[in-house]
Amino acid sequence: MISRIKKLYLFLVILPAFAWGEVQVTDIEFASLPGEQFEIKLQFSENPPQPKAYEISKPARLILDFPGVGSSLAEKKYALGFENASDAVIIADGSRTRLIVNLTESAPFKTDISGNSMTLRVGADRGGQFVRSSASQASSAAEPSANVDLSVTEVDFRRSKDGSGTISIGLSQPSVNVDIDRNSSEIKLSFYQTELPERLDRRLDVIDFATPVQTIDTVQEGTTTTITIEASGQYDYLAYQADGQYVVNIKPLSDAELEEQSKKFAFNGERLTLNFQNIEVRSVLQIIAEFTSLNLVASDTVTGSITLRLDNVPWDQALEIILKAKGLDKRQEGNVLMVAPAAEIAEQERLQVEANKQLQELAPLETAFVRIKYADAGEIFELFTARSTESGQSGAGGSREGNATNTILSERGSAIVDERTNTIILTDTEEKINEFKRLINEIDVPIKQVLIEARIVIANTDFKKELGVTWGLAGIDKLSGGTESSAFGDRTLGFSGRRSGLTPGAGVAESFRYSADEVEIGDGPDGIAGNADDAPIYTRNFDFGLGDSLAVDLGVADAAGSFSLGYLTDNFLIDLELSALESDGFGEIVSQPKVLTGDKQQAVIKSGTEIAFQKATSSGATSVEFKEAVLQLEVTPQITPDNRIIMDLLVSQDSVGAFTPTGEPSIDITQIQTQALVGNGQTLVLGGIFQTEEVNGTEKVPLLGDVPFLGKLFRNELRNIEKREILIFITPKIIDDSLLDR
Repeated sequence: MISRIKKLYLFLVILPAFAWGEVQVTDIEFASLPGEQFEIKLQFSENPPQPKAYEISKPARLILDFPGVGSSLAEKKYALGFENASDAVIIADGSRTRLIVNLTESAPFKTDISGNSMTLRVGADRGGQFVRSSASQASSAAEPSANVDLSVTEVDFRRSKDGSGTISIGLSQPSVNVDIDRNSSEIKLSFYQTELPERLDRRLDVIDFATPVQTIDTVQEGTTTTITIEASGQYDYLAYQADGQYVVNIKPLSDAELEEQSKKFAFNGERLTLNFQNIEVRSVLQIIAEFTSLNLVASDTVTGSITLRLDNVPWDQALEIILKAKGLDKRQEGNVLMVAPAAEIAEQERLQVEANKQLQELAPLETAFVRIKYADAGEIFELFTARSTESGQSGAGGSREGNATNTILSERGSAIVDERTNTIILTDTEEKINEFKRLINEIDVPIKQVLIEARIVIANTDFKKELGVTWGLAGIDKLSGGTESSAFGDRTLGFSGRRSGLTPGAGVAESFRYSADEVEIGDGPDGIAGNADDAPIYTRNFDFGLGDSLAVDLGVADAAGSFSLGYLTDNFLIDLELSALESDGFGEIVSQPKVLTGDKQQAVIKSGTEIAFQKATSSGATSVEFKEAVLQLEVTPQITPDNRIIMDLLVSQDSVGAFTPTGEPSIDITQIQTQALVGNGQTLVLGGIFQTEEVNGTEKVPLLGDVPFLGKLFRNELRNIEKREILIFITPKIIDDSLLDR
């Protein structure tokens, strides 16, 4: 009899009363209680809703639905060690969470909600009384009675987007007892005590839908409705029930799934069934040979009988079981299968090895010239020889020879390397020479080329703002006669963009000449009277040297602009100059070294200067040494099987910096050394340095510079911001082999 594997998943479609995902099942616990009782406790993220509960008698099953509740549990199925329960399943379908408890026999139950937890107790209490929740009573009243007729209402097929086939079977009541069994290429569904309408007694051919499902045959066998689904190829299936719909989904296995399945189960032959009592081993082997269309050669020592019952197993697994049971072994060459005792086969193989060794020792030696195209012949020689010794130069080029024991060459074989022609000269048997040539054809191939492009971007940004003030005053009045007077003279107000515009040269010089025609009697200095004829001529000279009369000198050196204001009288001068400087600059240096190299081969490219500096020696003398300040790219690429590139990188850009007090130059270093994995043609930022320097300075006259508003006349303010950013990019590209031939 073929064993039946029951897979039944029940779902009840209920409209959710709560928003999906607001409440989650976070934990589940199980506990055994006295009196053949057990307890299941669910923990929720919030207060759970009242569950909708009902039970099924055949098979015995207890079901609780939590509408609007999700599940965050890592597992869905939990094995139970209770006497009346085998396992518990908790699943979520997007609108509610369902708890299914598979029982040995029906039992009363009770639910209790307290805070964020719900407790389900199954079984009789200590007094032997049974309790049942109100929700269970309501749902039990709605269950169909055993006398209600059960029937299949529809059989439908549809193809999914992933290439799977789905068979939907409509049921008049959800309490139908279903048995499902898979036998080789068939899936058989049995609905017990279920009627099949005459219109559904048919065979559906769905082979044109390009799914594993070939045919769907629905028949009535007594009181059981049987649906046989025939499928082809490697496939897997899932069967579940949602209320009045029983669904079977059959999907083809992908290559990855087939590989994973082959790891778990090494036998993949066509399935067969063997059921024999005391049959000869040779006869069973003959049956398997006919089943697989293989030619069978059985040794005379294969004897004995065997009793076996193998149902729906792969033929290669059945053969392996039979051989192990009788101490036999097999060897297959093409479509010929040879079976003999394991010891006999082992002895035959040992004798064959010794015979081959003797033939090799007696085989004639030949000499062959193997020209190496792309690799180095000396490296190839070292690769295939276990021990080698260097020999002297011979002929037109150097040569190497050595004993090739434990290598691809035989013990009698030898090899010589001609470095001038890059050729290996072999002396060995024909078999070993041909084997060596096959290996050379596999490894002597051109390596891929990689173009590595690096970019070093150095960006400098600076901003400088300075505001200062310079002002001074003077009050000197000199009369040519030595007598000071301020009664005569003019007052002058000057305005200029620069202080030098107020005065000729570095200071202010004014001359006033008074003649007799220009003044009246008594208008002379100090009231000296004069007449028009002999009145003396008075000369008043003013000389204010502003360089010596500055009160505050906090001006901006090399100012881009200034604003000057001066006030001049016959004996007093005051001037003011506001100077300002604001500069903003941006500079960018881009270095882009490129280098082409082969896979796993180091390449270096650099450009720059060497700086000479003196260095003291142990004798006290000085010597001149050189240190590089260069732009350099050093890289060793490795191409991965998925056409990505692993690179060992050293990128540097050094430049001459400031000079030391002793007159020797310093070197500014920008360097990165790392290993990176980059896709072909992709650009990767290897690293970057961002520097910001901000300087705020104030020069002022003590006390006066702190006076509000007026203090600005006694201050010089400076703000300087410098930013420096360094970014290093790398872009590797695998060169197409077709480009090398152009």
